[in-house]
Amino acid sequence: MRSAMAAIFRLPFDHRKAIAFLSKTDRRLARLIERSSEFRLEIEESQTPYESLLEAVTYQSISGKAAATIFGRIKALGANGRCPRPEEILRLRAQALRKAGLSRAKIAAVKDLARKTIDGIVPTAADAQKMSDQELVERLISVRGVGAWTVEMFLIFRLGRPDVLPIHDYGVQKGFTLTYRRKKIPKPSELAKFGERWRPYRTVASWYMWRAIELAGKHARTITKKRIVLKRHTVKRTSAGRRET
Repeated sequence: MRSAMAAIFRLPFDHRKAIAFLSKTDRRLARLIERSSEFRLEIEESQTPYESLLEAVTYQSISGKAAATIFGRIKALGANGRCPRPEEILRLRAQALRKAGLSRAKIAAVKDLARKTIDGIVPTAADAQKMSDQELVERLISVRGVGAWTVEMFLIFRLGRPDVLPIHDYGVQKGFTLTYRRKKIPKPSELAKFGERWRPYRTVASWYMWRAIELAGKHARTITKKRIVLKRHTVKRTSAGRRET
């Protein structure tokens, strides 16, 4: 297993320089950085862009445990114990993919991903490294079922790009609300505007927004898209309509 330190040194940017810059630029973020664990971004170097996106599509809208089970079944359909190659995905019948656990919508998405990988729209890892963030977003969102958020996660966790701010990510929004003591979850446009001060290290700032939720513990549950509950023991409804205390 790779050590965390080895993963850090493989990053394509200097995280220590990024932390120094952010700490100097943003006092609240500096306090969060001081309280948090050491910055660590593990890059899955062994996956191709196609494999990363295949996994991302599998994980959409379901729990991590269930998605891991389904993705394991999909990998088992490949010839060499890895993800089925694009050609293999296209040859697989929908019934086999349904049996593995994919919905009809996800089957259509992975088939489109396979076709666009063969056609060269989904780049190789080497080509992806040469492309700008915006070029990759524009190219990859043409794949059915792949939106901007999925591409942003690819940019962060597969390519290790330093300046990605996932403005639609609920975790980043929630961490921002906690860190800056806002009364409501920010709109994506508000988060984008605020995040300009974090350039060119918005990835690192986003990572610390996720850490803010961990540090908040149970208090983080008082932050919802519906409303923010400031008093303890207040009964509220989440955006999904479930009661929590």
